[in-house]
Amino acid sequence: MRFDDFIHLTTHAVRAQRLRSVLTALGIAVGIAAVVLLTSLGEGVHHFVLAEFTQFGTNLIGINPGRRTTHGISGAVISNVRPMTIEDAHALARLPEVIASVPFLQGNAEVEAGHHTRRTTIFGTGPEVPKVWQLPVAMGRFLPADPPRAARAFAVLGSTVRHDLFGADNPLGQRIRIGGESFRVVGVMEPKGRMLGFDLDDAVYVPTAKALAMFNRESLMEIDVLYHAGANSKVVAGKIRKVLMARHGSEDFSITTQEQMLQVLGSVLDILTMAVAALGGISLAVGGVGILTIMSIAVNERTGEIGLLRALGTGRGQIMALFLGEAVVLAALGGLAGLVLGAGSAWLLGALIPAMPTHTSWGYVVTAELLAAVVGLAAGVFPARRAARLKPVDALRAE
Repeated sequence: MRFDDFIHLTTHAVRAQRLRSVLTALGIAVGIAAVVLLTSLGEGVHHFVLAEFTQFGTNLIGINPGRRTTHGISGAVISNVRPMTIEDAHALARLPEVIASVPFLQGNAEVEAGHHTRRTTIFGTGPEVPKVWQLPVAMGRFLPADPPRAARAFAVLGSTVRHDLFGADNPLGQRIRIGGESFRVVGVMEPKGRMLGFDLDDAVYVPTAKALAMFNRESLMEIDVLYHAGANSKVVAGKIRKVLMARHGSEDFSITTQEQMLQVLGSVLDILTMAVAALGGISLAVGGVGILTIMSIAVNERTGEIGLLRALGTGRGQIMALFLGEAVVLAALGGLAGLVLGAGSAWLLGALIPAMPTHTSWGYVVTAELLAAVVGLAAGVFPARRAARLKPVDALRAE
């Protein structure tokens, strides 16, 4: 059988039963569309979360009290042998590779300004926040570099808090009360948005020592260290460990580099993407069963044609290739339709719901199309083998 005859017979069989071919391809199309759409959502979440984690920069190291390897949870929740102090943060800032460090403490308190009162998040931080966290100041200035334990009662407002408490009025120099203590507003932060569900604009920044006293705590929740871009994060982490062990007497803290965090996060998100792709693969498997059913019916309907081809000298391998080719064509056409449907749905979903991130990865697209062809090939093997094994005389007698 010539190659052009093979192509003609394969495509003619698909065209001759248009409705059946469309319905068969539709099963594959739905499966491929599900794979592409779900992986687009998974990849979109992957990119979104990574962007959220890196919006503060990429040269950060976080130090938390308590050893996660021992207790399994952050020491910010449990008591540790020795509290992590503001002095620890200043000691780390003196390392040659370190640009700046930020002692951090978080709580919740009621904020009063005139007749307006609201409850919001209170961040106890140091003066290096704009540099370390990449949070620019919109009005005024950030907290001054006062002595750590004798910081003045100054406060910096997030953009949401400023709007709710002062509206269009200038808040600089105004007095507010936080937890019963009076603070003078010295600055307002530019809008930053949300980070993993936390509204960074709905917050008030006060000196760390004031926050420790306000929430009756001895230990910081975290120290964030910004190091030079050319420095090796493992080397910097080693020096941080050495300094803190000398100050604490034991390793009662946990050090997390951003590379470690992104690596763990990336692996978790990769598993999530693969899981949703597997869910779409179930639909693809159902489409494969549809091809198997239709091709089995086609063999029964075309028994006479098979006998005639065999009587004219067509080999068993060619008969098998003919039916396999038909199955692959159906799967490929369904796959292309599914790619268009899945990618289009992902784009439309992202356009209609901007808060829902979608990102169509061409790697998954190509894999899905190849998978569709493989499903078609696998589904067509059994009917094709049965067709190839028919004896010419028996096939013609069946006609």
